[in-house]
Amino acid sequence: MPRILAIDYGQKRTGIAVTDDLQIIGSGLTTIPSETVITFLKDYFAKENVAKVLIGEPKQMNGQPSESAPIIEAFVVKFKTAFPEMQLERVDERFTSKMAFQTMIDSGLKKKQRQNKALIDEISATIMLQDYLSRKMF
Repeated sequence: MPRILAIDYGQKRTGIAVTDDLQIIGSGLTTIPSETVITFLKDYFAKENVAKVLIGEPKQMNGQPSESAPIIEAFVVKFKTAFPEMQLERVDERFTSKMAFQTMIDSGLKKKQRQNKALIDEISATIMLQDYLSRKMF
């Protein structure tokens, strides 16, 4: 079965998570500089069978787009141009960064490790993906 990949796109860094072959568990894959995402994905898609890509949709508490929405929308246009055949789904990414930080605390990571923003981005992508998988099952 093909994988599902989740992207937590940011201005500087992008967190990426992916499912296992059975689409049961989402795991953090990597965090990369945002300017390299399309190149990274071309290489990854050449090696792995991916059926769908989830891209975070930043929203405010009231459901309106957040201030980072135009940056992510520009990325979505680039993504669709580079991968016109790839199935794309936007998913709400509210609270994923806070949940990622709390996950780091709950995991017992020391303060210095919790300051690793790249790790927060990767965990955020994993949370988005796992949330999507849990909603898909029910």
